[in-house]
This record gives sequence, structure tokens and C-alpha cells, in this order.
Amino acid sequence: MVRKTKEEAELTRRHIVDAARRVFRDCGVRNSTLEKVAAAAGVTRGAVYWHFRNKTELFFAMREEATLPFVDRVVFDLDATDPLAGIEFALREIFVILREHTDVREIFEILSFKCEYVDEFASMMGCSDGQMEFLQKLTEAYRQAGQLGALRPGLSAGDMAYDTFLFICGLVKHWLAATEEERFRSDVMGLIHNHILLRRR
Repeated sequence: MVRKTKEEAELTRRHIVDAARRVFRDCGVRNSTLEKVAAAAGVTRGAVYWHFRNKTELFFAMREEATLPFVDRVVFDLDATDPLAGIEFALREIFVILREHTDVREIFEILSFKCEYVDEFASMMGCSDGQMEFLQKLTEAYRQAGQLGALRPGLSAGDMAYDTFLFICGLVKHWLAATEEERFRSDVMGLIHNHILLRRR
């Protein structure tokens, strides 16, 4: 019976997080309230407060949901004979995930366009731990590419990692905002390929 109660509680929590995503998407984070989230989730306001102390905590829980599909799929094969191909594959996989997972895409849209980073959200202006880990993996992959002689002469692994990090952050934002016909979305794989191609010897 206890196990069933825990499962039900987790299911309710999931419904609340899903509802929060929809409310944040439709209303913007500032104009969203826990009352609106409760109504969208079909639960009482007390149920929301049982799982989350406030809107900020709920927002951060929703943001965490966006990172889960990337953990196992956006990886760099550091043992590969062509680390640059590994970087390209990892970058392409980001957009495969965004296309496949509507919920993840909506969370990225909220983070990019529906949230004002002031007050309790000001700390999110900097890079997250996940982003810094991604940057470190990029740096290591470029370092291996340099050791294998795959990078163009004169290029620094660290500089290339930061450049790619900034490129992909900007491309994600423009991809989210673009229509299907705009090149940011229609040719996203080609843009990534060209980005890596410019680094090859």
C-alpha cells in the first residue's frame, strides 16, 4: 500500500510539472501562478504546495526535465579516430532530441523566450553545471583532434571549444524561433557540418 502511495505521489508530481510547462509556455513565467498550474494539472493548490514550496522550485524542476534526454544521447566518443566527427554527431543529436521531444523543446522555448531572469531567476543567467560539463567535453574532444592532427594548424582546442559552445547556444535559440522554411531550421545539419568543416586540416 505504501509503494502504491509513493507511485501515486510521483505520478501527481509529474502531472504538476507537465502542467507547469504548459502554463509557463502559454502565460510566461512571470504571469504564471501555482493556482493556474493546479487548475491545469487538475489537482488542488495544496497538492502543488505539497510537492513544491513555490513557483521557483517548480520552475527548476521543470528545467531539470529538459536535461534528461541529453545525458545519454549527447556524448563524445573520445576513443574515436575522428574526434571532429564525434563532435559533429553530438551537436546534431541536440536537434534530433529537440525535434523528437515536444516537451523538451517547449522547455527550451520557455527558458529562451518566456522567462525574465531577475530576482529569484537571476542566478540562471550564468552557465549551468551541465553546460560547463558540455564545454569541458568539447575541449577534450578538440584536444584529441589536435593530437591526431585533424585540426587546422594554429587552432587552439580551448578556443575552438568556446567557439563551438557559443555557436550551438545561438543556433538552438534561432532554431527554436525559426519557421520550418528558415535556414536556421531547414538546414541546421548543414550549418553544423560547415562549422566543423572549417576546423578540419
